[in-house]
Amino acid sequence: MYTPPTALRSVLNPKYLEHVLSDQYDIGSWEECLFWLRGLNDTYRVRTSSGMYILRVYRTEITEVDVQYELSLLSQLKGILGSSVHTDIGEHIEKKDHTEYTVLEAAEGKRVAVMFRYIEGIENNLEDEESCYAFGQSAAELHKAMDQVVLEQPRYELDTKFLIDEPLERIINYIGEKNEASSFLHTFARALKERIGVASKQGLDNGLCHGDMHGNNNAFQQGNQFIHYDFEWAANGWRAYDLAQVKARKRQSGEQKEVLWSALIAGYRSVRSFSAEDEQAVDLFIIARRFWVMGLDVAFIESDMGALDYGSDWLDSFVEEFRDKGIV
Repeated sequence: MYTPPTALRSVLNPKYLEHVLSDQYDIGSWEECLFWLRGLNDTYRVRTSSGMYILRVYRTEITEVDVQYELSLLSQLKGILGSSVHTDIGEHIEKKDHTEYTVLEAAEGKRVAVMFRYIEGIENNLEDEESCYAFGQSAAELHKAMDQVVLEQPRYELDTKFLIDEPLERIINYIGEKNEASSFLHTFARALKERIGVASKQGLDNGLCHGDMHGNNNAFQQGNQFIHYDFEWAANGWRAYDLAQVKARKRQSGEQKEVLWSALIAGYRSVRSFSAEDEQAVDLFIIARRFWVMGLDVAFIESDMGALDYGSDWLDSFVEEFRDKGIV
């Protein structure tokens, strides 16, 4: 999935995007296209005579099939969640010709662009029990809706191959087998896989997941509803992995984390079941998520991030973190 592109990732000029895209959407005349955020994808804020919108330009590694999968998921969820009390999603906008995306030619290759409605709301940092309970309800409603979605596009799974094997291969290729950390990382990855294997035999809840429910993509609130967006990593996997990303969010104070987590799980269980075995597996998937993040760092060094911040300090920090987990 992460074959490096032939050129470094470019930031597409907003004027170019306006020139190419402004006539393709029935959203009024464009007044401003502002480069808003450089993340895994590039985000632009578009202001027109009819209001505000968000334009996402995916990186080259995201294919048309990947985008079709995400947009099909969003379309189905929008219909299923139509009467939901606690949950809504970020909605994409069809073009005038009733297609859903545009393929742009960038220096590094083809990049897909999709327009989304602007989410008006307040970012809830989930710092009190009431908010966490409500978010738990919303996460459960989202999973419940995802159980009703039918997708025909091919897709990877959020399994140990995705979370551990592929990241390990990227990490070792980057640091080299002779690096003194390589032996530990191999041992750690093997032990982590074994623990997940044991946990999964206990019948963990498995189904379509958001895949990136770390809070920033899910904690915008409009009234009583949380608005979920950025479904780029959505795929079948363990629901405990989805909720692990919420539990690991860093914006909550340490002494309150367990109380807030208990409130979130109580909210979730008020909507759908989440077994004791699922809850016990959450901390294990927090570790797996961190290992995946380490591999994700490596994936974009050559094409995007540069190596300066991913040297010995970066490596030692992850190794120390993993040693402290007591898995090996």
